[in-house]
Amino acid sequence: MIAGPTASGKTRLGIALARELGGEIVSADSMQVYRGMDVGTAKADAAERAAAVHHMLDVADPAENYSVARYVQEAGAVCDGLLARGVTPIVVGGTGLYIDSLIAGRDFAENEGDNALRRELEREFDALGGEALLRRLAQFDPERASRLTPGDKRRIVRAIEIYRLSGVTATEHDEETRRRPPRYEAARIVLGYRDRADLYARIDRRVTHMAGAGLFEEVEGLLENGLSPDCTAMQAIGYKEAVQALRGEISRDEALHLIRQNSRRYAKRQLTWFKRWEDALRILFDREPDFEAARQASTAFLLRRGYAVPVHPTDAGT
Repeated sequence: MIAGPTASGKTRLGIALARELGGEIVSADSMQVYRGMDVGTAKADAAERAAAVHHMLDVADPAENYSVARYVQEAGAVCDGLLARGVTPIVVGGTGLYIDSLIAGRDFAENEGDNALRRELEREFDALGGEALLRRLAQFDPERASRLTPGDKRRIVRAIEIYRLSGVTATEHDEETRRRPPRYEAARIVLGYRDRADLYARIDRRVTHMAGAGLFEEVEGLLENGLSPDCTAMQAIGYKEAVQALRGEISRDEALHLIRQNSRRYAKRQLTWFKRWEDALRILFDREPDFEAARQASTAFLLRRGYAVPVHPTDAGT
């Protein structure tokens, strides 16, 4: 699998390795699952999809609230199907929670929830307040309660819901999940830059490219087709700022400035997440990324991990 912060070159290296391994790409991006959201998510374009088969793109309507549980279920089915055919799944993306949950095989289904119970608990939260429900949670799961704040409605409700449905606390459920052997054996490759400023410069250029490629027009079309600006998908970086500009609350230049700023902050969070992966191969680019060197380093790493490569030698510049 290939991970890294936004604009680090994951798609390009993923395609090169897919062609070399005879593999197929399984996207691990929480926003690229949505149809019609292409420019703002930097989704693989037609040429990139022609160069390598991509899965887990355009699998949800943007009005849906796509979840990590659904991703694990659907992406897991894709990976199992590829492995059954002798094809190597190459998981590529920057959403660390999706990647970790897929590799671990986290079983969300047993506690996926009861809509009626969830609505009941949400009404209680609204009526009684977060502090009251947090005190209730502390009575049977003090460890989880100590990690939450009164304003964290979703996690408080979810923790109480898990206990009500299963009799097991959220803390116990998470510990049991961590003890399970991982669903897949994964070779992790993380891209980055030696100088953070070079990554930020790439992010800035990407945002400029998005604007020229029709970001504002894409968001305008989604709104005209009835998509609520308050839905989960439209809270993504690039979309929420574009909505503000289209409403006249800020200028387009101000929106682009905010997108660059928020993207850099998101990249920092991604880097923090990927630091947890102690067994990963870390490829640090200089100012201009050398994808051929990255392909060679990745191939050598995979050979050490026991993967049969190369299958289809390729030019990383494709």
